[in-house]
Amino acid sequence: MHQFPKDIGWIEVICGSMFSGKTEELIRRLKRALYGKQKIQVFKPQIDNRYDELAVVSHSQLKIVATPVARADQILQAVKPDTEVVGIDEVQFLGMEIIAVVEALAAQGKRVVCAGLDQDYQGKPFEPMPQLLAVAEYVTKELAICVVCGNPANRSQRLSDSSERVVVGAAGAYEARCRKCHVPTPVEATPPQNLELFSR
Repeated sequence: MHQFPKDIGWIEVICGSMFSGKTEELIRRLKRALYGKQKIQVFKPQIDNRYDELAVVSHSQLKIVATPVARADQILQAVKPDTEVVGIDEVQFLGMEIIAVVEALAAQGKRVVCAGLDQDYQGKPFEPMPQLLAVAEYVTKELAICVVCGNPANRSQRLSDSSERVVVGAAGAYEARCRKCHVPTPVEATPPQNLELFSR
């Protein structure tokens, strides 16, 4: 268990593949802050409207109300002076500008909790996540279960034929894969192996 700093802000990053429990862990931390009577604000990229327009939702349907933003700087403009904890989901979709935003929020004394993919569908580092990992005080790497072999999985296998780097999707569009079973190009879905997948 972390001993959090006192009287200063800090950055926490939760990263991993699809279906690894990232959003679930983000929501858990934010709800604990609410239970502790802390004032929170939650943000998500406007592009991520898979489950709800105005909430961060995990694959297991845990949810928390959020404000959708088109650009990272909109978060800085929207955060209220008395907000103590800022949550940001799918942070990889907000571009390199998010780094300056979370640094500014931490400098204001706020706890900033970010969640997102650390690798793209090809298994390459997904900016801005490497830079966020470098400046964060706390980093949590979540693992899923490979749907092919059952090993711990840290990669997201795309199942469509798109070569665009950003393709928002959930079950049916992606699978969790280990490094051995991951194929850097889109492939067809693997038949179910009766493995229980963790939510993202």
